[in-house]
Amino acid sequence: MAAVTKVLAASLLLSLLLLHQLVQADQLQSTMTDPQTSSIDCGAACTARCQQSSRPHLCKRACGTCCSRCQCVPPGTSGNYDACPCYAALTTHGNKRKCP
Repeated sequence: MAAVTKVLAASLLLSLLLLHQLVQADQLQSTMTDPQTSSIDCGAACTARCQQSSRPHLCKRACGTCCSRCQCVPPGTSGNYDACPCYAALTTHGNKRKCP
């Protein structure tokens, strides 16, 4: 009888631990996919980034693509790529920086 009680208690404990892990994984996934937690105004950020560009429409289009993928735009009108590593890592087929 004592052995059955121990097995039952162990299986109950294991089930509770598994349920706890599933709840944590679901919460982590929902925070990673929630667009409101990490969304920025790409239009305004790219307008500021491209304000001194010689080709502002091209700059805003490329910046907008990069911003939508990375959800960040480096501060200033050029450089500062260390503030947004994803933005700096995107390249064209010719291995040139895609993002202005």
